[in-house]
Amino acid sequence: MIDDMTTSTTEQGANAWIADLKAEISTVLIGQDELVDRLIVCLLCNGHILLEGMPGVAKTLAVKALSGALNVDFSRLQFTPDLLPADLIGTMIYNPGEQNFTPKLGPIFSNLVLADEINRAPAKVQSALLEAMQERQVTIGDTSYPLPSPFLVLATQNPVDQEGTYRLPEAQLDRFLLKVLVDYPTAEEELQVLRSMATTKPKTETKPVTSLEQIDASRAIVNSLYIDPSIEQYIIDLVQATRKAGEIEPSLGNYIRAGASPRASISLALAAKAVAFMKGRDHVIPQDVKDLAPDVLRHRLLLSYEAEAEQKSAQDIITTLLNKVPVP
Repeated sequence: MIDDMTTSTTEQGANAWIADLKAEISTVLIGQDELVDRLIVCLLCNGHILLEGMPGVAKTLAVKALSGALNVDFSRLQFTPDLLPADLIGTMIYNPGEQNFTPKLGPIFSNLVLADEINRAPAKVQSALLEAMQERQVTIGDTSYPLPSPFLVLATQNPVDQEGTYRLPEAQLDRFLLKVLVDYPTAEEELQVLRSMATTKPKTETKPVTSLEQIDASRAIVNSLYIDPSIEQYIIDLVQATRKAGEIEPSLGNYIRAGASPRASISLALAAKAVAFMKGRDHVIPQDVKDLAPDVLRHRLLLSYEAEAEQKSAQDIITTLLNKVPVP
């Protein structure tokens, strides 16, 4: 077992802005500490995040609070069945005076894009969004336009209301670094929410507390953090286990139609480095991997009809695999 040594990051105080960021977000968002941590992980990894939870659990508020604390361009897009790709990426506009077409860039040209109820938009919109998420560019007419840096898609969806929704393509789901399940607050947290938000003018705005330069510098440190070969192998073993779950644990049977892709291994390693940085370490430990595995893997597993019939969730399967795969 690799111990959690106390070695700190090479550059002392490099992650100090994270505490400031959390403190500022907490002025408008009560509880949801894990959600805020996962948002920061995606920010450090330059990765997209999918938030799933019931209405009213502060998914949108958390994203807006993050954008205000970072002082970056922010767009909120309400996905609907009649949304068109042009509403997202923009279109070519005819200019009568010059008798030519000029591009009008859409709201996706922002640093943080909140795709609210992402599963309500049809396939053409998802296709346009997929190019933006993967290539960080969009194509309008014959020209491709680069998106600003950083560019993060923070999408939300409701796990219960499925009327008028479209199943997200597996290829698009695979582009999300993390899928986070946002739960209800505790009774104590909900009481604090009531006391702070039960007013005609609740506080919902945050002020900038960090800069893009600090984030870029932190990303460089994250990239340089040490990850032991045994932990790299542990990540590979976990991802491989999703492709042969029945061999790892016979009770899982044929619950998985398709396991996680190699992109899951990359995402898990990078996200584990980000967590190590947030905790002030210059190396990754196995617990970093175990903590993040559910968020990295749950949206990358295709469950079989047998799993659905027996009410086995991706979370159940991942938990079993985490208990079975040896930890270095």
